[in-house]
Amino acid sequence: MRIPKVKTKDLITVSDLDRGEIMDIFNLTANLKKEAARERHPDFLMKKSLAMIFEKSSTRTRVSFETGVTQLGGHALFLDGNDIQIKRGESIVDTAKVLSRYVDGIMIRTFSHDNVVELAKSATVPVINGLSDEHHPCQALADFFTIYEREGGFKGIQMAYIGDGNNVANSLIQCAAILGVNMHVACPKQYEPDQYVVDDARKVAARAGSEVVITRDPEAAVKNANYIYTDVWISMGEEKKAAVKKKALAKYKITKELLSKGRADSKVMHCLPAHREEEIEGDVLDSGRSIVFDEAENRLHVQKAVMCALMARK
Repeated sequence: MRIPKVKTKDLITVSDLDRGEIMDIFNLTANLKKEAARERHPDFLMKKSLAMIFEKSSTRTRVSFETGVTQLGGHALFLDGNDIQIKRGESIVDTAKVLSRYVDGIMIRTFSHDNVVELAKSATVPVINGLSDEHHPCQALADFFTIYEREGGFKGIQMAYIGDGNNVANSLIQCAAILGVNMHVACPKQYEPDQYVVDDARKVAARAGSEVVITRDPEAAVKNANYIYTDVWISMGEEKKAAVKKKALAKYKITKELLSKGRADSKVMHCLPAHREEEIEGDVLDSGRSIVFDEAENRLHVQKAVMCALMARK
Protein backbone atom coordinates (compact mmCIF):
# COMPACT_ATOMS: atom_id res chain seq x y z
CA MET A 1 0.00 0.00 0.00
CA ARG A 2 1.18 3.49 -0.83
CA ILE A 3 0.75 6.36 1.61
CA PRO A 4 -0.57 9.43 -0.26
CA LYS A 5 1.62 12.48 -0.61
CA VAL A 6 -0.31 15.67 0.16
CA LYS A 7 0.88 19.25 0.00
CA THR A 8 -0.95 20.43 3.10
CA LYS A 9 0.31 20.02 6.67
CA ASP A 10 -3.23 20.06 8.06
CA LEU A 11 -6.78 19.08 7.17
CA ILE A 12 -8.85 22.11 8.15
CA THR A 13 -11.34 22.05 5.26
CA VAL A 14 -11.81 19.73 2.29
CA SER A 15 -10.39 22.50 0.12
CA ASP A 16 -6.96 21.80 1.61
CA LEU A 17 -6.87 18.82 -0.77
CA ASP A 18 -7.04 18.66 -4.55
CA ARG A 19 -8.83 15.99 -6.57
CA GLY A 20 -5.76 13.82 -7.04
CA GLU A 21 -4.98 13.87 -3.34
CA ILE A 22 -8.55 12.94 -2.42
CA MET A 23 -8.52 10.04 -4.87
CA ASP A 24 -5.18 8.85 -3.47
CA ILE A 25 -6.69 8.98 0.02
CA PHE A 26 -9.70 7.01 -1.23
CA ASN A 27 -7.48 4.36 -2.79
CA LEU A 28 -5.59 3.92 0.49
CA THR A 29 -8.91 3.88 2.34
CA ALA A 30 -10.14 1.02 0.16
CA ASN A 31 -6.97 -0.98 0.82
CA LEU A 32 -7.07 -0.32 4.56
CA LYS A 33 -10.72 -1.40 4.66
CA LYS A 34 -9.93 -4.64 2.82
CA GLU A 35 -7.08 -5.40 5.21
CA ALA A 36 -9.27 -4.63 8.23
CA ALA A 37 -11.85 -7.13 6.96
CA ARG A 38 -9.07 -9.73 7.07
CA GLU A 39 -8.13 -8.55 10.56
CA ARG A 40 -4.82 -7.28 9.24
CA HIS A 41 -3.61 -3.75 9.91
CA PRO A 42 -0.39 -2.15 8.62
CA ASP A 43 1.67 -0.41 11.29
CA PHE A 44 1.85 2.92 9.45
CA LEU A 45 1.44 4.87 12.69
CA MET A 46 3.68 2.73 14.87
CA LYS A 47 4.75 4.71 17.97
CA LYS A 48 2.81 7.77 16.77
CA SER A 49 0.58 9.63 19.21
CA LEU A 50 -2.59 11.59 18.37
CA ALA A 51 -3.96 14.17 20.81
CA MET A 52 -7.75 14.41 20.50
CA ILE A 53 -9.27 17.64 21.85
CA PHE A 54 -13.03 17.47 22.37
CA GLU A 55 -14.97 20.62 23.17
CA LYS A 56 -18.10 19.03 21.64
CA SER A 57 -19.45 15.61 22.61
CA SER A 58 -19.00 12.77 20.16
CA THR A 59 -19.71 9.14 19.35
CA ARG A 60 -18.42 8.50 15.82
CA THR A 61 -15.52 10.97 15.86
CA ARG A 62 -13.99 9.78 19.11
CA VAL A 63 -14.43 6.06 18.52
CA SER A 64 -13.33 6.14 14.87
CA PHE A 65 -10.18 8.20 15.48
CA GLU A 66 -9.17 6.31 18.61
CA THR A 67 -9.79 2.93 17.02
CA GLY A 68 -8.13 3.98 13.77
CA VAL A 69 -4.85 5.18 15.25
CA THR A 70 -4.72 2.09 17.47
CA GLN A 71 -5.27 -0.25 14.51
CA LEU A 72 -2.32 1.37 12.74
CA GLY A 73 0.01 0.88 15.70
CA GLY A 74 -0.30 4.29 17.33
CA HIS A 75 -1.84 5.74 20.47
CA ALA A 76 -4.66 8.23 21.02
CA LEU A 77 -5.03 10.60 23.97
CA PHE A 78 -8.55 11.86 24.76
CA LEU A 79 -8.42 15.47 26.00
CA ASP A 80 -11.76 16.74 27.24
CA GLY A 81 -12.08 20.46 26.59
CA ASN A 82 -13.45 20.90 30.11
CA ASP A 83 -10.41 19.30 31.69
CA ILE A 84 -7.41 20.73 29.85
CA GLN A 85 -5.99 24.17 30.50
CA ILE A 86 -7.78 25.85 27.56
CA LYS A 87 -10.86 25.85 29.78
CA ARG A 88 -8.91 27.79 32.41
CA GLY A 89 -7.62 30.41 30.02
CA GLU A 90 -4.50 28.94 28.38
CA SER A 91 -4.35 30.21 24.81
CA ILE A 92 -4.80 28.06 21.73
CA VAL A 93 -1.32 29.18 20.65
CA ASP A 94 0.34 27.95 23.84
CA THR A 95 -1.66 24.71 23.77
CA ALA A 96 -0.57 24.07 20.19
CA LYS A 97 3.10 24.69 21.00
CA VAL A 98 3.05 22.43 24.06
CA LEU A 99 1.19 19.55 22.39
CA SER A 100 3.56 19.75 19.41
CA ARG A 101 6.40 18.81 21.81
CA TYR A 102 4.52 15.69 22.94
CA VAL A 103 2.54 14.20 20.06
CA ASP A 104 2.70 13.55 16.31
CA GLY A 105 -0.72 14.94 15.43
CA ILE A 106 -3.70 16.78 16.89
CA MET A 107 -7.38 16.27 16.15
CA ILE A 108 -9.80 18.91 17.45
CA ARG A 109 -13.61 18.88 17.63
CA THR A 110 -14.74 22.34 18.62
CA PHE A 111 -17.25 25.15 18.17
CA SER A 112 -15.35 28.07 16.64
CA HIS A 113 -13.67 27.33 13.31
CA ASP A 114 -11.12 30.01 14.20
CA ASN A 115 -9.88 27.70 16.97
CA VAL A 116 -8.96 25.07 14.37
CA VAL A 117 -7.22 27.64 12.18
CA GLU A 118 -5.28 29.12 15.08
CA LEU A 119 -4.29 25.70 16.39
CA ALA A 120 -2.97 24.67 12.98
CA LYS A 121 -1.00 27.90 12.56
CA SER A 122 0.76 27.46 15.89
CA ALA A 123 1.27 23.69 15.91
CA THR A 124 4.33 22.18 14.28
CA VAL A 125 2.53 18.83 13.92
CA PRO A 126 -0.48 18.10 11.65
CA VAL A 127 -3.89 19.29 12.85
CA ILE A 128 -7.10 17.57 11.74
CA ASN A 129 -10.48 19.27 11.97
CA GLY A 130 -12.75 16.69 13.59
CA LEU A 131 -15.64 19.17 13.36
CA SER A 132 -16.16 22.90 13.78
CA ASP A 133 -19.23 25.08 13.44
CA GLU A 134 -18.26 25.83 9.81
CA HIS A 135 -16.76 22.60 8.48
CA HIS A 136 -16.72 18.81 8.90
CA PRO A 137 -14.14 17.62 6.33
CA CYS A 138 -13.69 14.08 7.65
CA GLN A 139 -17.42 13.45 7.34
CA ALA A 140 -17.56 14.71 3.76
CA LEU A 141 -14.58 12.58 2.76
CA ALA A 142 -16.21 9.51 4.31
CA ASP A 143 -19.47 10.28 2.51
CA PHE A 144 -17.87 10.61 -0.90
CA PHE A 145 -15.74 7.54 -0.33
CA THR A 146 -19.00 5.68 0.37
CA ILE A 147 -20.24 6.82 -3.03
CA TYR A 148 -16.92 5.96 -4.65
CA GLU A 149 -16.91 2.36 -3.42
CA ARG A 150 -20.46 1.94 -4.74
CA GLU A 151 -19.98 3.69 -8.10
CA GLY A 152 -16.30 3.24 -8.86
CA GLY A 153 -16.10 6.96 -9.75
CA PHE A 154 -18.08 10.19 -9.82
CA LYS A 155 -18.96 10.75 -13.47
CA GLY A 156 -22.60 11.75 -13.85
CA ILE A 157 -23.30 11.64 -10.11
CA GLN A 158 -25.65 14.17 -8.49
CA MET A 159 -26.21 14.72 -4.79
CA ALA A 160 -29.16 16.52 -3.21
CA TYR A 161 -28.78 17.96 0.27
CA ILE A 162 -32.06 18.77 2.03
CA GLY A 163 -32.26 20.89 5.19
CA ASP A 164 -30.01 23.15 7.23
CA GLY A 165 -27.02 24.58 5.34
CA ASN A 166 -24.64 23.77 8.18
CA ASN A 167 -21.03 22.65 8.59
CA VAL A 168 -21.71 19.28 6.93
CA ALA A 169 -23.38 21.00 3.98
CA ASN A 170 -20.38 23.31 3.60
CA SER A 171 -17.94 20.40 3.46
CA LEU A 172 -20.13 18.33 1.14
CA ILE A 173 -20.35 21.27 -1.28
CA GLN A 174 -16.57 21.68 -1.29
CA CYS A 175 -15.94 17.96 -1.82
CA ALA A 176 -18.57 17.67 -4.55
CA ALA A 177 -17.06 20.58 -6.46
CA ILE A 178 -13.54 19.15 -6.30
CA LEU A 179 -14.72 15.71 -7.45
CA GLY A 180 -16.98 17.01 -10.22
CA VAL A 181 -20.25 15.94 -8.59
CA ASN A 182 -23.38 18.01 -9.23
CA MET A 183 -24.61 19.39 -5.91
CA HIS A 184 -28.17 20.66 -5.37
CA VAL A 185 -28.96 22.10 -1.93
CA ALA A 186 -32.56 22.74 -0.88
CA CYS A 187 -32.91 24.95 2.19
CA PRO A 188 -34.67 28.07 3.51
CA LYS A 189 -32.99 31.35 2.57
CA GLN A 190 -32.01 32.09 6.17
CA TYR A 191 -30.30 28.72 6.54
CA GLU A 192 -28.22 28.59 3.37
CA PRO A 193 -24.65 27.27 3.41
CA ASP A 194 -21.98 29.94 3.93
CA GLN A 195 -21.80 32.19 0.87
CA TYR A 196 -18.01 32.11 0.64
CA VAL A 197 -18.17 28.31 0.46
CA VAL A 198 -20.77 28.39 -2.32
CA ASP A 199 -18.91 31.07 -4.30
CA ASP A 200 -15.57 29.25 -4.11
CA ALA A 201 -17.16 25.86 -4.85
CA ARG A 202 -18.90 27.20 -7.96
CA LYS A 203 -15.54 28.29 -9.36
CA VAL A 204 -14.04 24.88 -8.67
CA ALA A 205 -17.12 23.08 -10.03
CA ALA A 206 -17.04 25.10 -13.24
CA ARG A 207 -13.52 23.83 -13.94
CA ALA A 208 -14.66 20.27 -13.20
CA GLY A 209 -17.75 20.55 -15.42
CA SER A 210 -20.25 20.28 -12.57
CA GLU A 211 -22.55 22.70 -10.75
CA VAL A 212 -23.59 23.91 -7.31
CA VAL A 213 -27.28 24.86 -7.14
CA ILE A 214 -29.08 26.43 -4.17
CA THR A 215 -32.86 26.12 -4.27
CA ARG A 216 -35.90 26.46 -2.02
CA ASP A 217 -37.58 23.43 -3.62
CA PRO A 218 -36.76 19.98 -2.16
CA GLU A 219 -38.61 18.21 -4.99
CA ALA A 220 -36.50 19.99 -7.61
CA ALA A 221 -33.34 19.07 -5.72
CA VAL A 222 -34.10 15.35 -5.53
CA LYS A 223 -35.51 14.97 -9.06
CA ASN A 224 -32.31 13.67 -10.68
CA ALA A 225 -30.24 12.94 -7.57
CA ASN A 226 -28.44 9.64 -7.14
CA TYR A 227 -27.83 10.41 -3.47
CA ILE A 228 -30.11 12.34 -1.12
CA TYR A 229 -28.52 13.67 2.06
CA THR A 230 -29.75 15.33 5.23
CA ASP A 231 -28.47 16.24 8.69
CA VAL A 232 -29.99 17.31 11.99
CA TRP A 233 -31.68 20.69 12.01
CA ILE A 234 -30.34 21.74 15.41
CA SER A 235 -26.56 21.58 15.73
CA MET A 236 -24.77 21.47 19.09
CA GLY A 237 -24.89 24.91 20.67
CA GLU A 238 -28.08 25.92 18.82
CA GLU A 239 -30.59 24.58 21.34
CA LYS A 240 -32.06 28.05 22.00
CA LYS A 241 -32.87 28.36 18.27
CA ALA A 242 -34.65 25.01 18.11
CA ALA A 243 -38.26 26.19 17.87
CA VAL A 244 -37.52 28.80 15.19
CA LYS A 245 -35.39 26.45 13.10
CA LYS A 246 -37.84 23.56 13.27
CA LYS A 247 -40.61 25.81 11.98
CA ALA A 248 -38.48 27.15 9.11
CA LEU A 249 -37.24 23.69 8.11
CA ALA A 250 -40.54 21.82 8.45
CA LYS A 251 -40.89 21.14 4.70
CA TYR A 252 -37.21 20.18 4.31
CA LYS A 253 -37.55 16.60 5.51
CA ILE A 254 -36.66 13.35 3.80
CA THR A 255 -39.88 11.38 3.56
CA LYS A 256 -41.15 8.52 1.46
CA GLU A 257 -43.23 11.06 -0.43
CA LEU A 258 -40.20 13.22 -1.21
CA LEU A 259 -38.24 10.18 -2.39
CA SER A 260 -41.10 9.31 -4.75
CA LYS A 261 -40.41 12.58 -6.62
CA GLY A 262 -36.93 11.44 -7.57
CA ARG A 263 -35.09 8.45 -8.99
CA ALA A 264 -36.29 5.02 -7.91
CA ASP A 265 -32.68 3.94 -7.33
CA SER A 266 -31.52 6.93 -5.28
CA LYS A 267 -29.86 6.25 -1.93
CA VAL A 268 -30.34 8.13 1.34
CA MET A 269 -27.43 9.50 3.36
CA HIS A 270 -27.15 11.01 6.84
CA CYS A 271 -24.03 11.75 8.88
CA LEU A 272 -25.74 10.71 12.15
CA PRO A 273 -26.88 11.08 14.85
CA ALA A 274 -30.36 11.30 13.34
CA HIS A 275 -33.45 12.80 14.93
CA ARG A 276 -36.05 10.38 13.63
CA GLU A 277 -39.29 11.94 12.43
CA GLU A 278 -37.66 15.38 12.40
CA GLU A 279 -35.28 15.77 9.44
CA ILE A 280 -35.91 12.19 8.25
CA GLU A 281 -38.63 9.60 8.63
CA GLY A 282 -37.60 6.58 10.64
CA ASP A 283 -38.94 4.24 7.96
CA VAL A 284 -36.68 5.92 5.39
CA LEU A 285 -33.64 5.75 7.66
CA ASP A 286 -34.20 2.02 8.19
CA SER A 287 -35.10 1.23 4.57
CA GLY A 288 -33.07 -0.57 1.95
CA ARG A 289 -32.36 2.77 0.33
CA SER A 290 -30.42 3.99 3.36
CA ILE A 291 -26.62 3.74 3.40
CA VAL A 292 -26.11 5.74 6.60
CA PHE A 293 -24.30 2.99 8.48
CA ASP A 294 -21.92 2.45 5.57
CA GLU A 295 -21.03 6.12 5.91
CA ALA A 296 -20.50 5.73 9.65
CA GLU A 297 -18.21 2.74 9.16
CA ASN A 298 -16.22 4.55 6.50
CA ARG A 299 -15.36 7.37 8.91
CA LEU A 300 -12.95 4.88 10.49
CA HIS A 301 -11.20 3.90 7.28
CA VAL A 302 -11.06 7.35 5.67
CA GLN A 303 -9.64 8.90 8.82
CA LYS A 304 -6.99 6.19 8.98
CA ALA A 305 -5.95 7.16 5.46
CA VAL A 306 -5.97 10.87 6.37
CA MET A 307 -3.82 10.26 9.43
CA CYS A 308 -1.39 8.23 7.33
CA ALA A 309 -1.16 11.02 4.75
CA LEU A 310 -0.47 13.66 7.39
CA MET A 311 1.33 11.83 10.20
CA ALA A 312 3.20 8.92 8.58
CA ARG A 313 5.04 10.85 5.86
CA LYS A 314 8.03 11.92 7.95
